[in-house]
This record gives sequence, structure tokens and C-alpha cells, in this order.
Amino acid sequence: MARKANTGSADAANQGRLKQIALTYKMTRKADPKVGLVVAGVGIVVLGVLLAIGFLIGHPVYLGILGFVLGLLAAAIVFGRRAERAAFGQMEGQPGAAAAVLQNVGRGWTTTPAVAMNRNQDVVHRAVGRAGIVLVAEGNPNRVKTLLAAEKKRMGRVVVDVPVHDIVVGDGEGQVPLKKVRTTMLKLPRVLTGPQVTAANDRLRAMGDLMSNMPLPKGPMPKGMRMPRGGKMR
Repeated sequence: MARKANTGSADAANQGRLKQIALTYKMTRKADPKVGLVVAGVGIVVLGVLLAIGFLIGHPVYLGILGFVLGLLAAAIVFGRRAERAAFGQMEGQPGAAAAVLQNVGRGWTTTPAVAMNRNQDVVHRAVGRAGIVLVAEGNPNRVKTLLAAEKKRMGRVVVDVPVHDIVVGDGEGQVPLKKVRTTMLKLPRVLTGPQVTAANDRLRAMGDLMSNMPLPKGPMPKGMRMPRGGKMR
């Protein structure tokens, strides 16, 4: 009975993954109509190259199997990147889109969305990791400078020995496109140790955040969302 139950749960999990992949493909294809051809082409090219090498060295079966596995892996990687790019394209321009990106930066980063915000929906998010503190701002380029300066001053009271980087999301000069925010953060030099990161997070949590008592939806915020009247503005 236990084996049947385990088998049933495994089958259900596999079906769930397949449905998720199919849904992701449909969503990606809307923004990237060539995704199917590109992914299939990558897999076929990898398989073809290794199979050709296999014939040259006299081991077509072994290299063919290896080519099939590596072809699937390469196709999966390309599909994942194009799906991510398509998702960023759909989120771009929506308030709170950068927060959704930060939630998927990777392990080692602690993200706090909307640590500063104004009534115009200009917002600053914070991420803490081995590279230090990264403030990611989205909104009007001129107004977010004020928010960033205020947040840096506020943090400077409790974290004086941690490097602070700021990123303004956008396509203008000196800004970083939404789809490149994650890459930009991962390229920052790692200068802090694990304990230092933990200490910085503890100090920042003790300091409190503007939005700590306000329920926020995951991902992009609704366009009509406004700060409560009693909220402290920066």
C-alpha cells in the first residue's frame, strides 16, 4: 500500500511539473514566437555535433547517447533563459516589478521589498548579500534619487562598515534594464563574510522598514495602490 501511495504521489508530481512546463511554454511563446524553433535547434545541433564526432572516432552509439543527454540539457538552459526574458518583458513598466526580480536573484541574498516609497509609486527595494547592500529603485529617475539618498542616510546610522550599491531600473543613461538587474547584482564583488551579512541583516531588521506593517502582494504591485495617509513619507 505504501509503495502504491508513493508511486501515486510521484506520478502526480511529475504531471504537475509537465503542466507547469507546458504553461510556461505557452506564456513564453506569446512573447517569443520563435522559442520552440530555437530550443529544438539547439538540442539538434548539440546532438548532431556529438554524433558526428562519434562516427569519426568509431563510437557513434556512446557519443549519440551523450549528445542526446547534453542536447536536452542545452535546450532546457536556453528555454529557461528565454522564458525568464519573456517574463521580464511582461513585467517591465509595472510598479513593483523589480521586487519580483529580486526575489529570484538566488541563494545568499535577503530581499526586503519597498523599504521606501512615495505617493507617486516610486519605490526602493533592498537586497543584502555577500556584495553588501543593494538598493534597487524604480520610478521617475529624478524622484528616486531623493528616495535613495534618504534611505542611504537612514541605513548609515546602523551599518557604517557595509558597502552600499544602488541600481535605478530603466532604459535611460546610467540605468539598468529590468532584465539585467539580476546579472548586474551577481557581478558585484563579494566582500563580506557570512557572519557579516547576518549582522547587517539583523541591524537593518532592528531599524525597521517603511512597509513592514503594510501587507504587500507578491510580485508587481497593483497600479492603483497608494500609500496610506498615516504612512511616513520620504
